Amino acid sequence: MRRAYIIRTERTHPWQDMKRSSDGQYYPASSAKSFSVRNPYTNNIVGYAASATSQDCTNALTSAGRAFPSWEATPHSQRRDIFLKAADLVSTTRYKEKITKAMREETAATDSMVFMNIRRVGEQLKDAAGLVSGLKGETFASALPEGYVVVQRRAMGVIFAISPWNVPVILTIRAVAVPIICGNTVVLKCSEKSPRSQSIVAELLKEAGLPPGVLNFVSMDRQDAPELTAEIIAHPLVRKINFTGSDGVGKIIAAEAAKYLKPCVFELGGKAPVVVLDDADMEKAARAIASSTVLHSGQLCMSTERVIIQRQISTILIPALIKLLSSVKAGDPLTDREAKLSALFTEDSARNVISMIEEANAAGATVLLGDVKRDGAVVQPHILNGVKPGMRLWDKECFGPVIVIAVADTLDEIVDLANASSYSLMAGLWTRDVNVALGVAARIRAGCTNINGPTVHVEPQRGYAGLGGASGYGHFDVDNFTDARMVVVHPSEERAYPVVG
Repeated sequence: MRRAYIIRTERTHPWQDMKRSSDGQYYPASSAKSFSVRNPYTNNIVGYAASATSQDCTNALTSAGRAFPSWEATPHSQRRDIFLKAADLVSTTRYKEKITKAMREETAATDSMVFMNIRRVGEQLKDAAGLVSGLKGETFASALPEGYVVVQRRAMGVIFAISPWNVPVILTIRAVAVPIICGNTVVLKCSEKSPRSQSIVAELLKEAGLPPGVLNFVSMDRQDAPELTAEIIAHPLVRKINFTGSDGVGKIIAAEAAKYLKPCVFELGGKAPVVVLDDADMEKAARAIASSTVLHSGQLCMSTERVIIQRQISTILIPALIKLLSSVKAGDPLTDREAKLSALFTEDSARNVISMIEEANAAGATVLLGDVKRDGAVVQPHILNGVKPGMRLWDKECFGPVIVIAVADTLDEIVDLANASSYSLMAGLWTRDVNVALGVAARIRAGCTNINGPTVHVEPQRGYAGLGGASGYGHFDVDNFTDARMVVVHPSEERAYPVVG
């Protein structure tokens, strides 16, 4: 077995298959324990990662706490330049090859997903660099005569970040970039499914000049994660938590954070509805819906999962969707030129997707496309009609290449169906009438509603966020990763005080 490492981020150590990093150094787990990482399609072992212990996590937190005072005092221009250099580095062939190899091996990513991670991450780093312009406060006259008030944007301290496997580079950058550019230090827990892909972010920022201890990367075995995560949240150095993942795990993390009244930013699940009205451009709508359904095999929080169609257009849109998705095959894109989709991230995930389809079918839904089978972790695209609220396939995030269709007559019925969900992250709406579009979009409860476009879409200046519930809450922005601290300068003239005069 090749040697495994955790990461803590002072000296450089050659990257082996996995490390933990803090204080600028790479360390094996203090227990020498590691865990294997498998390719979702082949189930072959593609690497090993160090499995952090409680002491390793404490060391990472201590490293972050020690680095915080000097990093908070670092000039904004210096922080900006580090991120701009990282953006230049990630565009090099060396980093493109690292990302491609790691994502293909660990997540069975298709070329489109690899390209998305490589292209977007450079933009993300530049966007983060630009946030320094928002690190400013305000001043105004005090309620006291001749007094004044200064409000400062100050870093919070140590941020605990947890980032998932499904878009490993982009979401890892998001988890750490905004907190760090704001002057915080970070302890990052990666997914046990993609430690090498996510560790590239730590390597990149270190090479760009990020000082020791500002970013500390920790990998841990799945069975150890609940206890260690709770310990990290409880640590007094941790000021805030950000987590991207399932709403089930989000509830657990929220409960742990609530014990210490620590704030969180959660980007959790999605069950994006797309509303298609009778006057929509059917051909464009069909392609956008199909793309956002099966991109990355539906394993995105923005994936289209529910399509609510006005009755007249349903007779032509449904056949169009069936035709489009009938031509999309799941398999191994590296060996099969016809395969456009890869495997789901585990066989358990594939098993759950098929179970949800079977339950809906047994409850009266009709399978319009798909074999209701899995081949290991591979699931082919499926379309179901007649799925209703109350069925698990309607109520819960599927995270597979599956869309459910509902047909309705009136706008009120359509909006009610779109909002019949505990998820509130993303939505779509297709119509040629801009006035109707704005009116209906205002009634759909979603953090972002895309008019005449795909649900898999991000606006860099705003990002996306849920409105509570199963999609979480909070934005990855300056306001969420700084404190607004008020300083009141009192007038120097003599005055009387209560009680003592």
